[in-house]
Amino acid sequence: MGKRIRKLKNVRLHREGTDTLVYGLVAIVAVAMILWVYVDCKAWFWAFVLVFGTIYSIVVNFFRCPKRYYDGDTEKIVVAPADGKVVVIEEVVEDEYFHDKRLMISIFMSLFNVHANWFPVDGKVKFVHHRNGNYHKAWLPKASEENEHADIMLETPEGEEILCRQIAGAVARRIVTYAKAEEDCYIDEHLGFIKFGSRVDVYLPLGTEVCVKMGQSTTGDKTVIARLK
Repeated sequence: MGKRIRKLKNVRLHREGTDTLVYGLVAIVAVAMILWVYVDCKAWFWAFVLVFGTIYSIVVNFFRCPKRYYDGDTEKIVVAPADGKVVVIEEVVEDEYFHDKRLMISIFMSLFNVHANWFPVDGKVKFVHHRNGNYHKAWLPKASEENEHADIMLETPEGEEILCRQIAGAVARRIVTYAKAEEDCYIDEHLGFIKFGSRVDVYLPLGTEVCVKMGQSTTGDKTVIARLK
């Protein structure tokens, strides 16, 4: 019991969800009161409370923001930038910045995952670019290039360049990026947040040791997805 209480204390709601949760709760309570006072059939009231109470609970779960700390040595370690499932592990040609082949690892976040994003490596932020685009389903291959996305280029202390890409999905329509150019970044710090189902790609140098498998679940800031040479 004590362990569960400590775990709950380490979970809070993300500030990106404050407006959504407050306005949503006010709207649900207001409609519920109207149904209770003005509708004779109380079944409508209970049906509304059941349906929208469940939806609200899912949204609350979505905006969880657990406190996490990576326990091991962070040198040459790449941690998962997000909770979710590994949907891509492959070599790709990255023509926008690197103009050569890179190892891409992609993590898809469902509606039921925490949607805070963490820095995958220690280092420095070289630049942050935002690109407008489409809203294809986030797990599709073309989503990486065609969807709206934010690119964050990171440089490790050893001089390796790592590209982290936040990608909007079919439902997600807002990407929030906290990373700022020329600032130092560290594992355990938040890189940003994406609302309502999306994906994060990490582009790594060839020869990087992959530490995850296709379909594997990841925990942001905890799961080691790769080790740099």
